Amino acid sequence: MGRVYNFSAGPAVLPEEVLREAAAEMLDYKGTGMSVMEMSHRSKAYEGIITEAEKDLRELMGIPDNYRVLFLQGGASLQFAMIPMNLMKNRKAAYIITGQWAKKAYQEAGLYGEAVAVASSADRTFSYIPDCSNLPIPEDADYVYICENNTIYGTKFWKLPDTKGKTLVADVSSCFLSEPVDVTKYGIIYGGVQKNIGPAGVVICIIREDLITQDVLPATPTMMRYKTHADNGSMYNTPPAYGIYICGKVFKWLKNQGGLAAMKEHNEKKAKILYDFLDGSRLFKGTVEKKDRSLMNVPFVTGSEELDAKFVKEAKAAGFENLKGHRTVGGMRASIYNAMPIEGVKKLVAFMQEFETANT
Repeated sequence: MGRVYNFSAGPAVLPEEVLREAAAEMLDYKGTGMSVMEMSHRSKAYEGIITEAEKDLRELMGIPDNYRVLFLQGGASLQFAMIPMNLMKNRKAAYIITGQWAKKAYQEAGLYGEAVAVASSADRTFSYIPDCSNLPIPEDADYVYICENNTIYGTKFWKLPDTKGKTLVADVSSCFLSEPVDVTKYGIIYGGVQKNIGPAGVVICIIREDLITQDVLPATPTMMRYKTHADNGSMYNTPPAYGIYICGKVFKWLKNQGGLAAMKEHNEKKAKILYDFLDGSRLFKGTVEKKDRSLMNVPFVTGSEELDAKFVKEAKAAGFENLKGHRTVGGMRASIYNAMPIEGVKKLVAFMQEFETANT
């Protein structure tokens, strides 16, 4: 069997040429006689890999010099605790609840101080982004937290909230490197890489230097302090070495594609093909308010659980993998990250058209 069209929300599709390059280097990385999986993270060869990965990421995102790039472990879920542990000086923070991951981050912050839900879209199953132009942000809030692209529900903040001068912290796991970004608008912008950048096991945290201090909550473990990792160039302990190596290859791939402006254009084209079909379909319909639609994750339903299940089964047989929606919402979801080729989306739409004709 050849490569399938993998619409998984994460771990997700990676560029084929990156996989081929990694395969070619699996037994011998650049004359070292060993795989990157096997080499010491303290070696000259590995130092070159992590240094170049950071350099390329800085170039892609235009990361200013007063921001540090940390390659960490524990996924976005560990950041749910690290953020309050390091930033909650006043023991208060504002959270905007736009889905399951924002909600989990909010609940975790409540273990360390007062987490205030200043807006939520839970009333309509997180199918929209609430108005964030005039939020009741507490005067003494340490930061405002968002999940910028909601993987499960397929929504995206196209306009950042007015934080009233407070530090903005954003989980961008599922829209990381999908479009240009102004890093200076954030205090922390972070994400797990397993959706749009690399294999599971790495989280990249881009953090403004003034937020990296000794002044953390009492009993914050050494490994949970940003300063620990910043002071040691992400190598306080053994980093997720192989994962970082693959991320570095994806950064190079993105640069070769023309960078983030070119990626955004490509992603808009892909998403338009699918959304245009959904908007005109007699059977399928998208579940998100048009103005808040994600370019990365596209949830849709037929209105019948039986038909949904039939569609997922037949799609799988036709070579379209991982289209089943998240267990909490059902239906279907196509994740069309950077590495999903445009042909994959076109072929999916052609298959959906056939399915619609056969089932209406």
